[in-house]
Amino acid sequence: MTAVMAAGDSGSLSLSGLISSLEKARTQIDSDEEDFGFLADLLKSRELQALVNVHNKINRTRKTCQALMSNAEEIGISIMKEIHNRTIPSADAIELFAILQSPHLQGVLQAHDSIAAKDFAPHLPEIPVEVDEDEETVKIVQLVKSNEPMEGKGAEPIVGATIKQDDRTGAIIIARIMHGGAADRSGLIHVGDEVQEVNNFNVVGKTPADVHKILMQAEGTITFKLLPASSSAHLRESKVRVRAYFDYDPKEDKHIPCKEAGLPFNKLDILHIVTQDDPYWWQARKEGDRNMRAGLIPSRQLQERRILAHRQDQTANGQRCILPKSPSCRPSPKVKKIIYDASESEDFDREEVPTYEEVARLYPRPGLPRPIVLIGPPGVGRNELKRRLMALDVDKYRTPVPMTSRPPRPGEVNNRDYQFVTREDLEEEAAAGTLVEHGEFKGHLYGTSAITLKSMINAGYVVILTPHYQALKYLRTAEFKPYVIYIKPPTLAVLKETRLAAHARSTFDENNSRGFTEDEFKDMLKAAARIEFHYSHWFDEVVVNDELSSAFELLLTAVNRVETEPLWVPASWVQ
Repeated sequence: MTAVMAAGDSGSLSLSGLISSLEKARTQIDSDEEDFGFLADLLKSRELQALVNVHNKINRTRKTCQALMSNAEEIGISIMKEIHNRTIPSADAIELFAILQSPHLQGVLQAHDSIAAKDFAPHLPEIPVEVDEDEETVKIVQLVKSNEPMEGKGAEPIVGATIKQDDRTGAIIIARIMHGGAADRSGLIHVGDEVQEVNNFNVVGKTPADVHKILMQAEGTITFKLLPASSSAHLRESKVRVRAYFDYDPKEDKHIPCKEAGLPFNKLDILHIVTQDDPYWWQARKEGDRNMRAGLIPSRQLQERRILAHRQDQTANGQRCILPKSPSCRPSPKVKKIIYDASESEDFDREEVPTYEEVARLYPRPGLPRPIVLIGPPGVGRNELKRRLMALDVDKYRTPVPMTSRPPRPGEVNNRDYQFVTREDLEEEAAAGTLVEHGEFKGHLYGTSAITLKSMINAGYVVILTPHYQALKYLRTAEFKPYVIYIKPPTLAVLKETRLAAHARSTFDENNSRGFTEDEFKDMLKAAARIEFHYSHWFDEVVVNDELSSAFELLLTAVNRVETEPLWVPASWVQ
């Protein structure tokens, strides 16, 4: 028996009418009594009658129960923006904002819009005119030839599926369905289906290259005769979004199954992962590009292996020294020794391997602004940028007063310049884990209290922090939800030119007021390279401090964006 799969809606049929027609045909047509008996029993069976009743009820309900809109998610976002723009939102408005921001409700709204738009229904081809009746069960599928990839030697854009040759049987098998492609939209071709014919050409015993020759010569529609796989469940598109932490060009990837099916992307791009069924090759789209078919990208597991292998090769070739020494490893009088910092010579081995991070949108929270964290090498100008930002609005921008065990200097005021505490108190705070940063400098301890930071955030202040870069491990959490801005030095030539023009004073010598030396500039660039190598995947924004006024304008724009726009953050922060 041949199963022909094509477009069409059978509608609601009257079983009694069919049975009557069958009885009349039985007397007029000379046919097998056994076949007529089988059909009569089938039409009279309780199971079939129950199915028809369900079908009829669904049809009646569908006519009376229609979605009023297909943009519920968009309306929810508009309501959140309206609440955020209010100067003093009510308690009910704040509660509604939290409900609308819930990932569970957002998922319900997305599902509602998908169902209302009926974008889940496959587009099926028409029934082919001629079908052989003496063949085993097959599927005959017609697709329109388009600019989509099909895998194999000499791969060319064809139908949005990839094929391979079975190592054991030699059969041509559907290896992968590209989400959004013609094969996926048809709903008829599945992974594991065996290709027997393409446009009436028998491909049994042929190679993938032979199939491609046939496809390249085809025009208009392409007809496949397929032996169905034992399991042909339709792939469901996931809702996972990730931020990529590396650049990828499939044309440069010698291991990708099909270069034409690859999806190029840049570091920090947001990708919509539509399926992770393959352990090595995921399918993804760039976020916001709804019309683009999915493309292949390396999975997290595969990319981590590649990065680790590359690092091991560097170590084996004696290239480990390309990483600059950490500034806290140098005997500099200005740089603090970070207590929680293990031997930084081990950074190369112990830091995480950045590939992808699952993300979700975080909307500005009324009354709970995100802290701004400025990261950068010593001397790059973070403190001056912080000073200028806080001077704009002293009632809006605040910074925690650090704690220290040293005695006050002349003119210093407790709780303004520092919180002056005993060494024992600071050591107890550090041991209890209540400090986001702590270190020792010239025999005295310094630290920043996490309790103080949280109280300032809860009070509605925009907190500005300039911690040591290793403090990111403790700050970048769902509790604080910081926005991390990396203050990057320009090139050596620009660095010298701009600091000389601005008469900048060295921050490495507190006893003498002088300009930066060439060695200090070079040390700054080495420290920057090391920070970027280990922590660039945690940066939300990069501001190059080549000229102070222009860098400040960029910083101010970034801070305003955090306060007014929904931004991508780790998915755990919004759950």
